Amino acid sequence: MPAWLIRPPPLVARFLFLAGLLVLWELASAAGLVSRFIVPPPSEIFPTIGALFAEGDLAGAFLRTFGETFAAAGLGALGGMAIGWWLHHNRAAGAAYTDWMAAVAAAPLVLLFPLFLVIFGRNAATIVAMGTVASLPPVVLKTKEGLDNVRGVLIDVGRTFGLTRWQQIHMILFPASLPTIFTGLRLGLVFALINVVGVEFLIGFGGMGQLIGDLGDRFEIAGMYAAILFVVLTSVCFFYLTEKLETWLLSAR
Repeated sequence: MPAWLIRPPPLVARFLFLAGLLVLWELASAAGLVSRFIVPPPSEIFPTIGALFAEGDLAGAFLRTFGETFAAAGLGALGGMAIGWWLHHNRAAGAAYTDWMAAVAAAPLVLLFPLFLVIFGRNAATIVAMGTVASLPPVVLKTKEGLDNVRGVLIDVGRTFGLTRWQQIHMILFPASLPTIFTGLRLGLVFALINVVGVEFLIGFGGMGQLIGDLGDRFEIAGMYAAILFVVLTSVCFFYLTEKLETWLLSAR
């Protein structure tokens, strides 16, 4: 047996695992173990993608959700890192508000969409605002955690060399806490995407959320699952981009 099959590279292993799941899914459906109406087999889902591109504006919905998630996650990242730095720098504020931020992270913030509808109206601003608020807590918590866990000896060395406060942040604190911060950014992306798609579904204002809802209402179940796959694709794209960005920043340290 070829060595690449015994110990496949990570990318090959992922595709083999995915292919195995699809084969099992198809076999379970063919054997009647899974209802074809509730969970159509891959052989019925994938052919609908072309029709969705031609008739359902799948590309436009995908790009809209991608853009709204990118905007929400970007705003959440900027605000979250700033708040995380403040909670780290101000010990009293950190002791007072960190638990509150953890509680907000566990709350179902999507239920606040009626309030955001009143404030922003039925438009993309509501969707982006909801995604931003949802992405903030994990970024705040992980930024604070990363900064709090920077070894004191590194800071002492920086002081010995006479580094200014900004130089300490740029050359010591930020690089040392980068892996933990990126964990928060990835979690923020997931939270933002969930809320963006959820609010699109609830208010019926474009994007993958509305497309999935419309397909479900018309009982086009295979098409609905195909659209859900593109939501997963959105998440995969973001994770790929953040992985490349983290690798670039770590190599530039």
